[in-house]
Formats: sequence, C-alpha cells, structure tokens
Amino acid sequence: MDFMEGQTTDQQLDWLVATLQAIHDGVLVIDKNEVVRMINPEYTKITGVAPENIVGKRLRDVRPKALLVETLKDRKERVGIYRKEGVTEYVVDMAPIILNGETVGAVSICKGLTEVHKLSQELEKNQKKLNQLKNKIGSLYQAKYTFDQIIGSDKGLKEVIHIGRRAADSDLSVLIIGESGTGKELFAQSIHNESPRANKPFIPVNCAAIPSSIIESELFGYDEGSFTTAKKGGKVGLFEIANSGTIFLDEIGELSYELQAKLLRVLQEQTIRRVGETREKHIDVRVIAATNRNLQQMIEKRLFREDLFYRLNVLNIQIPALHKRKEDIPDIIHYILGISNRNLSKADGASYYTISEEALYLLQNHEWTGNVRELKNTIEYAVCMTDGREILPKHLPNAIVNKKGNSNQLNNHRNRALREITAEVERKCILESLDNYGYEVEGKKKVAKELGVSLATLYNKMKKLKIE
Repeated sequence: MDFMEGQTTDQQLDWLVATLQAIHDGVLVIDKNEVVRMINPEYTKITGVAPENIVGKRLRDVRPKALLVETLKDRKERVGIYRKEGVTEYVVDMAPIILNGETVGAVSICKGLTEVHKLSQELEKNQKKLNQLKNKIGSLYQAKYTFDQIIGSDKGLKEVIHIGRRAADSDLSVLIIGESGTGKELFAQSIHNESPRANKPFIPVNCAAIPSSIIESELFGYDEGSFTTAKKGGKVGLFEIANSGTIFLDEIGELSYELQAKLLRVLQEQTIRRVGETREKHIDVRVIAATNRNLQQMIEKRLFREDLFYRLNVLNIQIPALHKRKEDIPDIIHYILGISNRNLSKADGASYYTISEEALYLLQNHEWTGNVRELKNTIEYAVCMTDGREILPKHLPNAIVNKKGNSNQLNNHRNRALREITAEVERKCILESLDNYGYEVEGKKKVAKELGVSLATLYNKMKKLKIE
C-alpha cells in the first residue's frame, strides 16, 4: 500500500519538502522550464547561494554554466562532476525527473569536497588495512623450499627436478606421486617458488588430517548460520585464502567421493561456493595435489573419480624412493649435518659435526622405508646422542645398529677397509723402493731383499697391486 495514501496533494508536497530539507547533501530541483523550484539548506551551506537569490528564477540566468539544464534536455545522468564557485569546491550528481515517460524536471545532488575527502580518506584507510591483511596472509602462508634444496645426483631424481622446473613455468595442475617421506611438499613448494605466483600464498592442506565432517567447510568456507556452530559472519575457506596463489592438496586420495565431485567443479569452473551460500565466487588458484596411493587402482574400485584424476594429472611427477638412490645418502646426510653445524655457536668455538665411515656404511645399507624423512630424523637423533662431534655406529638408533646381518656386514666392511689400507701401504713401499733401485731385474732383487720377501713374492704383489 502506498504510504502516502489518504494524504492530500499539499500534505504529500509538504512531506517531500521536509524530507529534502533533512538530507545532508545539497539538493537543487528545476522544472521542465529550467526554473529552480527548491533548494535545501545544505545546498546553501555548500555553494553559498541563498534561496532568495535562486528559487523561482531560471537556472541559466543565475548560473550560466550550470550543467543541470543539459541533463534536463538529453535525459542523461551525470555523476561525480567537479564544480567550483569562488573558493568553494564540490562534487555534483545530476539526473532527470521523469513522470509517465515525460521529463518534468531535473535534480542535482551536491556534496562538499570536505565530505568527499573524508570518504576518500576512509576508503584509503580501509584499503590500507586490506593490503596489510593481504601481506599478513602472504607472510603466514609462504613457501620456503626451492629446487636448490633438493639434494641428490641420481639420474631419476634429476629428471624429476627437470619436470618440476618445467611445471613451474605453467599454470597447469600437477599430481605428485611418491612414498611417504620422499619430499612431496618440498617439490610442491619448489614449483610454487619458481612460478609467477611465488609472492602469493602457498596453502598446504593435508586432506587425511582434516575430519571428513568439516573438510568441505575448511576448503570452501561457510556462510553465517549455515550450521549450529557456525561463526558469526561465516568463515573464509582455504581456497579463498589461496586466491592468486597455490593450494597444495596432500593425500588427495583420502577425499570422499562426494567431495571429489565438488573439487572437480572448482577445477573446471574456477569458482567456489561456501557451505550455506547459493552464489558462487570466482577464484584464481593453482592446484598441486599429491598422494602415496595408487589412484588407478582406486579408480577401478570406484574410490576415486576418473574425471578428477585426469583433471589433476595434467603434469605428473613421480619422486623416487630413497632406497632406489642410495648413492645420494652421503650428500643428504652432509646437508642435514650442515644445518646442525650452522646452529652451533661460533662464539663457543665448537667443531663441526661429522660422521664416521662405519656409521655412514650402516646408513647406506639401511632400507629407509620412511625415506628422507626417516633419514633426517635418524641424523638428528644421532647428533643428540653423540658426546663429541663425530657420529659413530653407537650413536645410531638400535633398529639400525642391531639389525640382523648388520654386525657381520660391518665387520666385513672393517676387514675390507683394513685390507685396502694394507694394500695401499704395500704399494707405496714397493714403488718407493723401485724408484731407489730401479725397475730392472737387479733392482727388483734388491727391493725383494729390502722388503724381506722372495723375488717371486714381489712379482705376485706387483701384479696384484697393478705395479708395472
């Protein structure tokens, strides 16, 4: 029902005039003949024009440059027009007044620059807060690892690093496959840090660690009142926090079949919808997923969506297990020890941590089912257990030292090492004697006599030690 129903025309006019008088913006109204019908007190306050000097007069006669007359003629709205009268500056919005399809007048709304300046300052202040919040998010969710921190010279590993660097140049989805502890997040962070998104958020999500009942709201956020315990104002999801950056979905195989369908839509449409909301929001997020499970087998058992697999598996990176590249173990150990050495206080004059050949031998012959993570934990344990600065077999975990067969292997290694040392000493002595007496038969006889062996024995040793 019309709220003015039952009022006379004069009452309605009085009501409208009172309303305009109460507005805190300046108002000026002209009729179709360009005659000023009214202004409000705020208009006088802003422009300095008193009612008796303008009301009832043609606007052009009082203010020859007034643009409101043009709005009356062309029926076009004009917004944010800067005006200056003497020392007074203000901004004007203008619009035609149309009744039953006919232009019956025009109205201008003006706002003093002081007010505009306040609004501008408030906007700038809010923008500053927004930028500070973005910077805070960026610092909280910043990737720290790079490809330079992936240690190893194994051919397979170097090929994987090459693929990772190429992946960083694109914006395609990446699927990283590898056993637990091989460094899947290290690769994900390295790809992010070498990509154009390096200065944007990197959001790691362990899909296996978030309860299935809340993982959807954690990923996509929720609206206020969407469920009983929902926070006032709702919650921003991890995909929104990752906007313009990268989200790393570790253990992707643990997502429910239903949630996989929603993730597929996010990847296809680049939009998300908070739990409890109907509208969708566009996002720009690079997705890197990882798993230690066989997704192909999961697809056959209808535990993983085939369409999602192909959407994620655009670029495939398979990280080799540590037991397949044991030649890299010494380099990884020395890298880990280097971190411990950097933590030593230089003021104490402490020597650096080292590892004995025997301890290194045991570590190289371990299976490392936990991969690099297990090796890192083992070295940190040994550093903690050592009384000095050299890691010996006794400082290693019992599971490694007392492993069946390790004792015999270590003894064999020691005996082999002793034989190698003995052979090297013999070779050095024989070469020095030959240099003194000569390599002819007479010289070799003198060498044999000096070393206390027969000539035949000397020839046998020379052959064995490859002395010509």
